[in-house]
Amino acid sequence: MNSHRLFVRAFAAMAGLASAATFAWPEKPITLLVPFPPGGSTDQIARTLSGAMGARLNGASFIVENKAGATGTIGAQQVARSPADGYTLFVSSLGPFVIAPHLIKTNYDALKDFDPITVVVQAPNVLVVPAAFTAQSLADVIAFQKTNPGKMTFGSSGNGSSDHLTAELFWQQTGTTGVHVPYKGGGPVMTDLLGGQVNASWMNINTAMPQIKAGKLRALAITSAKRSALLPDVPTLEESGVKDANVYSWQAVAAPKGLPADVKKRLHDAIVATIREPQTAARLTDLGFEIVLNSPAQFATFQAAEFTRWQKLISSRNIKAD
Repeated sequence: MNSHRLFVRAFAAMAGLASAATFAWPEKPITLLVPFPPGGSTDQIARTLSGAMGARLNGASFIVENKAGATGTIGAQQVARSPADGYTLFVSSLGPFVIAPHLIKTNYDALKDFDPITVVVQAPNVLVVPAAFTAQSLADVIAFQKTNPGKMTFGSSGNGSSDHLTAELFWQQTGTTGVHVPYKGGGPVMTDLLGGQVNASWMNINTAMPQIKAGKLRALAITSAKRSALLPDVPTLEESGVKDANVYSWQAVAAPKGLPADVKKRLHDAIVATIREPQTAARLTDLGFEIVLNSPAQFATFQAAEFTRWQKLISSRNIKAD
C-alpha cells in the first residue's frame, strides 16, 4: 500500500474519532459562566437553564459559576480563552458583549472571540420616580428638566450600565440635561430612590415592578417598542414623542469561538426547549422578560448592530467608566 493511501486511511480514521467524540458530547459537567454576582437577572437566567437543560442533553449536569469583576469583562475573558468544546458557556447581559469594550480596555474581542448561540430574553427599562415626586408624567419630567437644567437627579447601577446609557440617550433625544448619580449596583439605587435621595431612574422593568405594584414608585415611560402587558397604562417613549430611544437589556448565551456546529445546534435546541416550556415561559414573562430565542446568525447580526449603537452614544456623550 502506497503512502498516499495510508495517509487517506489515517485521515479518515482521525475524522471518525473526532466525529465520535463530538457525538458523545456531553460526557462531563457543563459550566455556565455568569460574569456578575449571584442574584441578578443574568444569574437568574443561567440558573433557569441549568435546572432544566440537562434533561434535553443526555442527563448532563450543569454548574453555574459566578465570575464577577470589571463590569463583566473578567468573566468574558475567561470564557474567550476556554476550549471551544461545549463545556464552557457564557451567560451574560449586553454589557460585556456591546458596552464594556467601549469603556475599558478588554483582553478579548467581543465580536470575534465568541460563538453566538442565542439571545434568550430581553427586558425594557422603565422611568420611575418616587411616589412623592411632583412629576406625574413624562411630559412633566421633560418640562422640569428644561426649566431646571442639570438639577433633576437620575440614579443608575454604574457608569456605562444600561440604566445610565438609557438616561444619556433620553437627554440626547429630548435636548435636556440631568444629573447622573452612579451607584455600585442596583440595590443602592433602589434604596436611595425610595428614600428620595435621587429623583428618578431608568430601571429594568423586572427590578422596578415590585415597588411599582406596591405604590412606592411611579412609572412614567417605558423603553420598549410597544406597551408592556405588565404596565399597560405606561406609554412608550416613541408614542410620547421621543424618537429612536427604544432600549432593551438582554441576556444571551455564547461559547468560545470554534464551537463544533453539531454541539452548537444541540445547545441551541436545548435552550429553546427549556425556555419555551410553558411554566418557565410564563414565569419569565410575569417577571417582565420578553422571550427572544433567536438563531446564532440573528444573534451575531443583532450584537453587531448593538455594538455600533452604544459605541456611537458613548463617544458622542463622552461617557467614561468608573
